[in-house]
Amino acid sequence: MIDQVPTLTQLLKQLQQVPYLASKNLYRVVQHFLDMDQAKAEQFCTALMQAKTNIKKCEKCFVWKEIKNPCTFCSNTKRNQKIVCVTETWQDFIAIEKTGGYQGVYHILGGAISPLDGISPEDLTIAHLIKRIDDDVIDELILAMNQTPEGEATSAYIANKLKNRQIKISCLARGIPVGSTLESMDRITIYKALSERRIF
Repeated sequence: MIDQVPTLTQLLKQLQQVPYLASKNLYRVVQHFLDMDQAKAEQFCTALMQAKTNIKKCEKCFVWKEIKNPCTFCSNTKRNQKIVCVTETWQDFIAIEKTGGYQGVYHILGGAISPLDGISPEDLTIAHLIKRIDDDVIDELILAMNQTPEGEATSAYIANKLKNRQIKISCLARGIPVGSTLESMDRITIYKALSERRIF
Protein backbone atom coordinates (compact mmCIF):
# COMPACT_ATOMS: atom_id res chain seq x y z
CA MET A 1 0.00 0.00 0.00
CA ILE A 2 2.79 2.45 0.94
CA ASP A 3 4.58 1.52 -2.28
CA GLN A 4 1.75 3.25 -4.11
CA VAL A 5 2.95 6.58 -2.67
CA PRO A 6 6.51 6.88 -4.08
CA THR A 7 7.37 10.13 -2.29
CA LEU A 8 6.38 8.65 1.06
CA THR A 9 8.38 5.50 0.31
CA GLN A 10 11.45 7.65 -0.43
CA LEU A 11 11.04 9.53 2.86
CA LEU A 12 10.82 6.26 4.77
CA LYS A 13 13.96 4.95 3.04
CA GLN A 14 15.88 8.07 4.06
CA LEU A 15 14.73 7.85 7.68
CA GLN A 16 15.68 4.17 7.83
CA GLN A 17 19.28 5.26 7.38
CA VAL A 18 19.20 7.29 10.60
CA PRO A 19 20.98 5.31 13.38
CA TYR A 20 19.15 4.90 16.69
CA LEU A 21 15.76 5.60 15.14
CA ALA A 22 13.83 2.51 16.16
CA SER A 23 11.81 0.97 13.34
CA LYS A 24 8.69 1.00 15.53
CA ASN A 25 8.93 4.82 15.68
CA LEU A 26 9.60 5.29 11.98
CA TYR A 27 5.99 5.84 10.98
CA ARG A 28 5.40 8.19 13.93
CA VAL A 29 8.33 10.32 12.83
CA VAL A 30 7.02 10.41 9.26
CA GLN A 31 3.59 11.38 10.61
CA HIS A 32 5.21 14.17 12.64
CA PHE A 33 6.99 15.60 9.60
CA LEU A 34 3.96 15.35 7.33
CA ASP A 35 1.73 17.02 9.94
CA MET A 36 4.16 19.96 10.26
CA ASP A 37 2.96 23.17 8.68
CA GLN A 38 5.07 24.36 5.76
CA ALA A 39 6.88 27.09 7.72
CA LYS A 40 8.02 24.73 10.48
CA ALA A 41 9.15 22.14 7.95
CA GLU A 42 11.23 24.78 6.18
CA GLN A 43 12.71 25.94 9.51
CA PHE A 44 13.69 22.36 10.31
CA CYS A 45 15.38 21.85 6.93
CA THR A 46 17.13 25.23 7.19
CA ALA A 47 18.46 24.43 10.67
CA LEU A 48 19.78 21.07 9.46
CA MET A 49 21.52 22.59 6.44
CA GLN A 50 22.98 25.43 8.54
CA ALA A 51 24.35 22.87 10.98
CA LYS A 52 25.97 20.95 8.10
CA THR A 53 27.49 24.18 6.78
CA ASN A 54 28.53 25.92 10.00
CA ILE A 55 29.53 23.13 12.40
CA LYS A 56 32.66 20.99 12.34
CA LYS A 57 34.77 19.02 14.81
CA CYS A 58 37.53 20.80 16.68
CA GLU A 59 40.82 19.59 15.19
CA LYS A 60 42.29 19.22 18.68
CA CYS A 61 39.59 17.65 20.88
CA PHE A 62 36.99 16.64 18.23
CA VAL A 63 34.06 18.27 20.04
CA TRP A 64 31.58 19.89 17.63
CA LYS A 65 32.16 23.63 17.21
CA GLU A 66 31.10 26.57 15.05
CA ILE A 67 33.49 26.85 12.09
CA LYS A 68 33.97 30.60 12.63
CA ASN A 69 34.53 30.38 16.40
CA PRO A 70 37.30 28.82 18.52
CA CYS A 71 36.50 25.63 20.43
CA THR A 72 34.46 26.36 23.57
CA PHE A 73 36.67 24.03 25.61
CA CYS A 74 40.16 24.32 24.12
CA SER A 75 40.03 28.13 24.25
CA ASN A 76 38.50 28.41 27.72
CA THR A 77 41.14 29.67 30.16
CA LYS A 78 38.85 28.88 33.12
CA ARG A 79 39.07 25.15 32.36
CA ASN A 80 42.07 23.08 33.39
CA GLN A 81 43.84 22.48 30.09
CA LYS A 82 46.23 20.02 31.76
CA ILE A 83 43.55 17.41 32.49
CA VAL A 84 42.08 15.62 29.46
CA CYS A 85 39.02 13.37 29.69
CA VAL A 86 38.89 10.84 26.86
CA THR A 87 35.47 9.59 25.75
CA GLU A 88 34.35 7.25 23.00
CA THR A 89 31.58 9.41 21.60
CA TRP A 90 30.10 12.88 21.59
CA GLN A 91 27.14 11.52 23.55
CA ASP A 92 29.48 10.29 26.31
CA PHE A 93 31.16 13.71 26.42
CA ILE A 94 27.74 15.33 26.84
CA ALA A 95 26.89 12.91 29.68
CA ILE A 96 30.04 13.92 31.58
CA GLU A 97 29.65 17.63 30.88
CA LYS A 98 26.08 17.54 32.20
CA THR A 99 27.35 16.52 35.65
CA GLY A 100 28.74 20.03 36.06
CA GLY A 101 31.57 18.60 38.16
CA TYR A 102 34.35 18.34 35.59
CA GLN A 103 36.40 21.42 34.70
CA GLY A 104 39.10 19.94 32.49
CA VAL A 105 39.01 19.49 28.72
CA TYR A 106 38.08 16.58 26.46
CA HIS A 107 39.20 14.32 23.66
CA ILE A 108 36.61 12.36 21.68
CA LEU A 109 37.86 9.17 20.03
CA GLY A 110 34.94 8.62 17.69
CA GLY A 111 34.23 5.08 18.95
CA ALA A 112 36.05 2.13 20.47
CA ILE A 113 38.40 -0.49 19.07
CA SER A 114 36.28 -3.37 17.81
CA PRO A 115 37.87 -5.81 15.34
CA LEU A 116 34.54 -7.61 14.89
CA ASP A 117 33.00 -4.37 13.64
CA GLY A 118 36.05 -3.51 11.56
CA ILE A 119 37.08 -0.61 13.84
CA SER A 120 40.84 -0.41 14.35
CA PRO A 121 42.93 2.18 16.26
CA GLU A 122 43.59 3.92 12.95
CA ASP A 123 39.84 4.57 12.56
CA LEU A 124 39.79 6.55 15.82
CA THR A 125 41.51 9.77 16.91
CA ILE A 126 44.07 7.94 19.07
CA ALA A 127 47.02 9.19 16.99
CA HIS A 128 45.77 12.76 17.46
CA LEU A 129 45.54 12.14 21.21
CA ILE A 130 49.14 10.89 21.40
CA LYS A 131 50.35 13.91 19.43
CA ARG A 132 48.36 16.20 21.68
CA ILE A 133 50.03 14.72 24.75
CA ASP A 134 53.45 15.09 23.15
CA ASP A 135 52.82 18.70 22.08
CA ASP A 136 50.98 20.05 25.15
CA VAL A 137 51.60 19.98 28.90
CA ILE A 138 49.16 17.32 30.12
CA ASP A 139 49.25 16.23 33.78
CA GLU A 140 46.42 13.68 33.73
CA LEU A 141 44.55 11.63 31.19
CA ILE A 142 41.16 10.32 32.31
CA LEU A 143 40.08 7.27 30.31
CA ALA A 144 36.30 7.64 30.54
CA MET A 145 35.50 4.74 28.26
CA ASN A 146 32.36 2.65 28.58
CA GLN A 147 32.84 -0.46 30.68
CA THR A 148 32.36 -2.85 27.81
CA PRO A 149 34.94 -5.25 26.31
CA GLU A 150 35.54 -2.74 23.50
CA GLY A 151 35.91 0.16 25.93
CA GLU A 152 38.31 -1.77 28.13
CA ALA A 153 40.38 -2.83 25.11
CA THR A 154 40.57 0.76 23.92
CA SER A 155 41.69 1.99 27.34
CA ALA A 156 44.36 -0.71 27.53
CA TYR A 157 45.60 0.16 24.03
CA ILE A 158 45.94 3.86 24.87
CA ALA A 159 47.62 3.15 28.22
CA ASN A 160 50.11 0.88 26.50
CA LYS A 161 50.90 3.56 23.92
CA LEU A 162 51.65 6.02 26.74
CA LYS A 163 53.56 3.70 29.08
CA ASN A 164 56.88 5.47 28.46
CA ARG A 165 55.53 8.97 28.98
CA GLN A 166 55.39 10.84 32.27
CA ILE A 167 51.66 11.26 32.57
CA LYS A 168 49.10 10.19 35.15
CA ILE A 169 46.49 7.89 33.62
CA SER A 170 43.25 7.32 35.52
CA CYS A 171 39.88 5.76 34.73
CA LEU A 172 36.36 6.07 36.07
CA ALA A 173 35.49 4.42 39.37
CA ARG A 174 33.68 1.10 39.12
CA GLY A 175 30.36 2.53 40.27
CA ILE A 176 29.23 2.30 36.66
CA PRO A 177 27.81 -1.17 35.91
CA VAL A 178 29.89 -3.33 33.62
CA GLY A 179 28.43 -3.42 30.12
CA SER A 180 26.66 -0.07 30.46
CA THR A 181 27.29 3.14 28.55
CA LEU A 182 27.84 6.62 29.94
CA GLU A 183 25.06 7.95 27.77
CA SER A 184 22.51 5.85 29.64
CA MET A 185 23.75 6.72 33.15
CA ASP A 186 22.28 9.41 35.40
CA ARG A 187 24.49 12.43 36.08
CA ILE A 188 25.02 11.64 39.79
CA THR A 189 26.46 8.20 39.00
CA ILE A 190 28.73 9.68 36.33
CA TYR A 191 29.85 12.48 38.64
CA LYS A 192 30.77 10.02 41.41
CA ALA A 193 32.60 7.76 38.96
CA LEU A 194 34.53 10.77 37.68
CA SER A 195 35.37 12.25 41.09
CA GLU A 196 36.39 8.87 42.51
CA ARG A 197 38.46 7.87 39.49
CA ARG A 198 41.42 5.57 40.05
CA ILE A 199 44.82 5.00 38.49
CA PHE A 200 44.50 2.92 35.34
